[in-house]
Amino acid sequence: MLNRRHFTRAAGALAVLGAPAVRAQSDRIVLGQSAPFTGPAAQLGIQFNLGAKLYFEQVNALGGINKRNISLVHLDDGYEPDRCVENTRKLLADDTFALFGYIGTPTSVAALPLATAARTPFFGPFTGAMALRQPGNRYAFHVRASYNDETALIVKQLTSLELKKIGVFYQNDAYGKAGLDGVTLALGKLNLKPVALATVERNSVEVASAVKTLMAAAPDAIVQIGAYKACAAFIRAARKAGYGGTFYNVSFVGTQALADELGKDGAGVVVSQVVPSPYSAAKPLAREFIDAVKKGGGDYQANFSSMEGYLAAKVIVDGLRRAGNKPGRESLVTGLESIGNQSYGGFSVSFSPADHVASTFVELSMLMGDGRVRT
Repeated sequence: MLNRRHFTRAAGALAVLGAPAVRAQSDRIVLGQSAPFTGPAAQLGIQFNLGAKLYFEQVNALGGINKRNISLVHLDDGYEPDRCVENTRKLLADDTFALFGYIGTPTSVAALPLATAARTPFFGPFTGAMALRQPGNRYAFHVRASYNDETALIVKQLTSLELKKIGVFYQNDAYGKAGLDGVTLALGKLNLKPVALATVERNSVEVASAVKTLMAAAPDAIVQIGAYKACAAFIRAARKAGYGGTFYNVSFVGTQALADELGKDGAGVVVSQVVPSPYSAAKPLAREFIDAVKKGGGDYQANFSSMEGYLAAKVIVDGLRRAGNKPGRESLVTGLESIGNQSYGGFSVSFSPADHVASTFVELSMLMGDGRVRT
């Protein structure tokens, strides 16, 4: 895994002078989220949002933060950058306290400069792209490990099994290219390179050309950097074409959504994870989360995407509590940086003024073909 990058508060120079002050929100703390709630990536936004709301509801039931409830306002961007930019401008115009849980690389890359200019914390985006982490940004905080961390583990696993002919199927945008860069970097350290590359457009399941390209190279395994519908379409088409190799995905694919999409065709598909398994009671965090899902009922589900939302909510609440009796955007930054090294139910988080990447935790999981996921 790569070493975490370090940076100084000088990154805050990116902020634009004259950014609007936050109006007093005497009764609540409003967090704003732009994410896909419709379209082929909808389950990523829906599940992350539900997991976060589940934790915020627990906090509000106990009196909130200094008697102020937390409200998570969400807007649908369909996983499209232009819509995300429009949503972000609306949220900032409403003096949202912080931006939280944005879903995806192309959308987050488009939104972060707006948050930075408004000196508004941009917390817990559901992406591991290095473009959002380097150079460091005073207002950006990442809970999850990077795609470089995920792809390094995937390549290590494949090469340890003597599988060195690796193809890459990736989304043709900033997300896909970030994952491809990670695979290429990890392979390059072993004097290897991908045997073939093929792409799919964002929010598309047109994979026939990609299947033809990759099948011609006869790879031992295929690393997929996409969302669940496109990756499921590719797996089905490749297997129909006679491919017998293994498929590896990074966490953004949406593990349970991929398992649901594939059904029995998912057996043996591997997905890297950046949070502990929500299906195992091995860690206190997982036990707490599973119990909260059961008590919450309704639409709440235990899966990796909702677990990440729950964890991100848990960490930002800690930052809010550390931000003082009347927290503002700058004091939230200071509060988050003061977290230092903490364990949240067995999940280690480390924030400081020099490091806004909380974790490098990655492990592998496998779809079982019956809806279950084994880690």
